[in-house]
Parts: sequence; structure tokens; C-alpha cells
Amino acid sequence: MKIINSITEMQFYAESLRLQGKKISFVPTMGYFHEGHLDLMRVARKVSDCLVVSIYVNPAQFGPKEDFSSYPRDFDRDHQMAQTVGVDVIFYPADKDMYPDNYQTYVNVEKVTNNLCGISRPVFFRGITTVCTKLFNIVKPHCAVFGKKDYQQYVTIKRMVADLNLDLEIIGMPTVREHDGLAMSSRNVYLKEDERPSALTLVNALELAQKLYDKGERKSSIILSEAKKLITGAPFTEIDYVKICDTTTMMDIEEISGEAVMALAVKVGTTRLIDNHVFGEKLNAQ
Repeated sequence: MKIINSITEMQFYAESLRLQGKKISFVPTMGYFHEGHLDLMRVARKVSDCLVVSIYVNPAQFGPKEDFSSYPRDFDRDHQMAQTVGVDVIFYPADKDMYPDNYQTYVNVEKVTNNLCGISRPVFFRGITTVCTKLFNIVKPHCAVFGKKDYQQYVTIKRMVADLNLDLEIIGMPTVREHDGLAMSSRNVYLKEDERPSALTLVNALELAQKLYDKGERKSSIILSEAKKLITGAPFTEIDYVKICDTTTMMDIEEISGEAVMALAVKVGTTRLIDNHVFGEKLNAQ
């Protein structure tokens, strides 16, 4: 497995693979791997000749009061885990190379970023779309694999790739969960032992919503009211948002008539967690 730090070297290596007719798959990450990351890598491994994984904690997507400095990092651990799933290249750039002095260029995707995390984290999506555009230009992948745990991010990246005519396929994969149902996240390590049961209210609320849907309930207000009661009934919880949105526009809907996503962001203690569930999801949807 190669470790590449230089942007120029990564571009040269990717171009040489393309000239040989090799297919490159890509999984962008901020490191501190968990089984969810490894699952994305396994999928990417199967569809390509060369699997590239980036490890880069992107400062552009963190607000001034967020956890950039404390975000968990352990490159040696990540390196060992990447080896177990057959990663060919780890791209591990430095901030000074990704965002050099006098950096001025950002990518904005509108509309689909205006709701949910776009309200509470105003710089988040600009940072995500900018760094992904840069990484796509550096790694030159034929396909990139993203988890759907952050559904809005997945939709945003798909929208950007389509709008900018980028020559790559975006593959979305279902959320990977821990043994108790909690959506896997690098931030789960922040949870204190007595906060864990409260963290499970996110997945419990989504399961409750699906049960109401299965019984024929389609009004968003009723489903959301019951979900919010469940979450706020637990200690340590503070709701950022609980919404049901159209899966294409990411805007709130009053009634579920087709495919719709229920998205949650909840602070449990000091840890901000997200999760989602799609109602009426097409079996072949990515």
C-alpha cells in the first residue's frame, strides 16, 4: 500500500493508472476509521483496479465553535485498518497544500444545502463541496463511494457532480450501525457511558416513524411530533432538527406521497449525532 502526501504525486500516479486503462475508485474520509468506512472501502475495492482512500480532516467544513482541533485522529490505526480491506493508496495531504496562503476559491451548491445541516452549520456544505471537488481533481477517480448516513451530503455531492459535468460515478451505501443500532460515526467516541442510551433515541425515533408509516400515517407533523417526544423524553438530548424532506430537493414536505427522508440531528451531551431513514425507498436507488 502506497502513502502519498504530495498533490502532484497523487495526480501523476492517478494519470498513469488511467493511461494503463485501470479503473480508480475513491473513498474520501476524515480518518479515524470504523466499520462504516471499511464497508465503503470493500464496495469500492470490488468495482476497480485501484482503491484510493483519502484521510484529511478538512478545516473548511468546521465552524469556529466546532470540534476541528479535537476531532479524533490516529493515522497508524487507520493505516492498519486500511490494509485489512485491500486499500492500494492512502492520500494524506497537509493543510498547507490543500489550502495554501491566499486561497480564495470555493464551490457552492445551492437549494439542496439550504435546509437541515445547512441552517445550523452554515459553512459545512461549502467546505464539503470544495474539498470534494479538489480531491476529485487530485485523485481522478472513475467512481467515489459515500455513505448515506449524512443523506443531505450524499444528495449534495450527487447534485454537484451532475451540475458540473464531472466525469465520475457517485455510489451511495446504506448506513452501517453498531450492535445496538447506533449509526457508526467517528464522533461516537465522545459519548459518555451514561449518554449512550439517550443516543439510541435517534434510531428508536426512526423505527417509531417507520411503524407509523407502515400503519398508514403520511402526515409529517404527526410522525415528527411522536419522534420528537421520544427523543426529548431522554436525558442529555437537545434537538437541532427532526424533519421529513423530499429526497431530491431536501426541502420539508407536509405529507409523504413518494420517496421521503426523515433526517435527525441531535446533541447528546456535547456530541452532535445525525441519522436518517428513507420512506418508500426504491430498491435499486443509490
